[in-house]
Order: sequence, then structure tokens, then C-alpha cells
Amino acid sequence: MIDISKDIHSLTEFKRNTTEFLQRIKQTKHPLVLTVNGKAELVVQDAESYQELLDAAELVETLKGIKLGLEQMQEGKGKKAEDFLNELFDKLDNSQ
Repeated sequence: MIDISKDIHSLTEFKRNTTEFLQRIKQTKHPLVLTVNGKAELVVQDAESYQELLDAAELVETLKGIKLGLEQMQEGKGKKAEDFLNELFDKLDNSQ
């Protein structure tokens, strides 16, 4: 989580104090928002926290896909797994 009183800094300040900022990022696991001309331009965070963010985003996409599939099944769209697999095996048998 970003703490706006501590985690927003200028890119110039970050360049001058890179080691200090990197130590803080590693300790707090908070990303830093870096500004250029007063506008947010970059976010810097440790690799472990970034990987956790990627994993969470992947989980959300998976859950959205499952939700969509369930909604389609409730609307009568889609096929039962057994029917789909039978059709797939039939196609594979006929292609040989």
C-alpha cells in the first residue's frame, strides 16, 4: 500500500538518494511513486512485491474466466465436459 506522505518523491530526489530509497523499499515493501515536474511518472518496487502483484492479477483473471463460464452455463450456453470430450475424441479418431 502506498503511503502518500512517505512514498511519493521526485525522480531527482530518488537519483540523489537511490541507496536509501532502495533500503526503504526492501524494508517496508511499499512501492515508491516517482514524479517528474510534479506529475506521477514511475512506480518503483521490490521484485518480490511485484511478483506478488503479478500473481494476484493472474488469479483475478482466472476467477473472471471461471465466473464467465459459470454465467454462460446458467444461460444454457456451452457444453457439458463429457459432451465436449466425446466430440474431441471423435474428431481425433476421424483425423487419423
